[in-house]
Amino acid sequence: METESEPYVRLASLRQLHRVVAQLNTARSLADTLQTVADGVVEGLGFEIASVNLVRADGDLVVAAVAGSAAAESMMAGRVGSRASWERRLAMGEQWGALRFIPYTEGWVLDDDEVPEWHAPSPVRDTPDAWHPMDRLFAPLHASDGELLGVLSVDRPRNGRRPGAWGCEALQMYASQAAIAISNARLRSNMQRALVRLEREQQALRASEESFRQAFEYAPSGMAVAEMGGDQQGRLLRINDALCRLLGRPAAAMRRYSFSDLVHPEDIRTLLRTSAEGGRAELRLQRRDGSYVWVSLRNSVVADTADGPRYLLTHVEDIEERKRHELQLAHRASHDSLTGLPNSAELRARLAGRLCSMPGRPVAQAGAVPGADPTAGHAGGGPGYVYGHGDGFWDLDGLGGISGAGEGPGTETAPGSAAGPGGGSSDPHHVHAVPPKGDGPGEKGLAVLFCDLDGFKSINDRYGHHCGDAVLIAVARRLEAGVRDDDTVARLGGDEFVVLADGLGPAEAQDLAVRLRNAIIPPIQVDGRAVRVGASFGIGWAGCGMTAEEVLQSADQRMYVEKRSRSKGQRRAG
Repeated sequence: METESEPYVRLASLRQLHRVVAQLNTARSLADTLQTVADGVVEGLGFEIASVNLVRADGDLVVAAVAGSAAAESMMAGRVGSRASWERRLAMGEQWGALRFIPYTEGWVLDDDEVPEWHAPSPVRDTPDAWHPMDRLFAPLHASDGELLGVLSVDRPRNGRRPGAWGCEALQMYASQAAIAISNARLRSNMQRALVRLEREQQALRASEESFRQAFEYAPSGMAVAEMGGDQQGRLLRINDALCRLLGRPAAAMRRYSFSDLVHPEDIRTLLRTSAEGGRAELRLQRRDGSYVWVSLRNSVVADTADGPRYLLTHVEDIEERKRHELQLAHRASHDSLTGLPNSAELRARLAGRLCSMPGRPVAQAGAVPGADPTAGHAGGGPGYVYGHGDGFWDLDGLGGISGAGEGPGTETAPGSAAGPGGGSSDPHHVHAVPPKGDGPGEKGLAVLFCDLDGFKSINDRYGHHCGDAVLIAVARRLEAGVRDDDTVARLGGDEFVVLADGLGPAEAQDLAVRLRNAIIPPIQVDGRAVRVGASFGIGWAGCGMTAEEVLQSADQRMYVEKRSRSKGQRRAG
């Protein structure tokens, strides 16, 4: 009778198997799937207890789901068994197809291993196929590529007997479907986590972009993003309001430019070097009205994505006020505080910048007597005017010129001239300063006019330093008005002034001295009174091979010669 009913039993079992397998595909999460797997064993395969042991990322197995016994669930859920202990169990068990069965007669060696398990006390039947409470039956769960996903552990068959061939076949089929369901659930879980992570990253990116936008747009100093590489190298892509206000240009118009279109021509090399290397630079940018403003540029190279295009993020800071202050300090260091003229240090620096160490041999004045006064002669660079240099003198009377191979009058270029006692530089385009030999059309040089005021001390003593300062300021303005724009008028100190005038001949230098003296002589109004001073001029000539100090001493000596050549009454004009 039992044999006749066996097909019906199998059909009923198959229907139950189909039902519980169908339920595997209804679970939404991995946790739900694992619990459904355990529940399906209890509901459809005739076992009272089932647990699912899931392989973790570290290889060990955790009890992820328990069905059939609340006591078993509270005892085992969440506990971990080592991978080595599980591999030992699967290796020592009897192979029932894909299943592994460990009878109680052999399983005693596993009582103290690290795998969590629970055994309920139950009576033991005295039959050959009876299920013993210490029997163990496992169904390994493998992915399609053979990877071990977990182990399904079952206990206490409802009929009290070890499963037969059909029961084992049904458990193997169920384990195979359970492995597929777990793989799909893992895949869905990973996809969901990836989507959540992607959404979070996108949210973070949007938040970062919004933070950058606000920091960029509302920054108190100028900021810009420019292209790097390609045909549009340096073109401005984004400009904030602060930069538009600084340059007085609307954003739409700014996007038609690059910084190279706006930079001062003298600063273009600095800009190109900074754009290529990054870092900081100070340069001038042109405003809409054509004026220039000093700014500090800080460049950073940024990429849109890992392999995306690179851009240049530029921070533009207005340093006009600081630059103006620096220029004021530099001006104070190089200019006289009373008259505003270049001071002694600046005069010597400018003069030294025109001199180099061109060799020259001193020559004696024609007809000069050894040991005679070198300052004797005409005070104005005319015939017989001799300029001291070393132990000898430059001969300006056309009688020998400056000794030196290949040197002629005027100014000459000497490639590779090295800096020497006269200062200068090794610039290959340096133009030699050579004193004129005579008064011919081509005889031009750098004239140094040394001016000493006559009668100034008496004004200072009589009317006080306030009046003396006013006189010095007025004299400075008259001297500036009487020279060319490229000439230099400097205050050497006290009542001494120096004029540097390039490209003059001896007669022209003498005429300039006369004009300047005549400009100084007219009365100067100070506090309602008119005061007058006179002026004595000595003319020297700068020449390469001389130092700035030697040039000034030469002009100073000529000034004293000129002063002594006039009577005290003629000199005193104030």
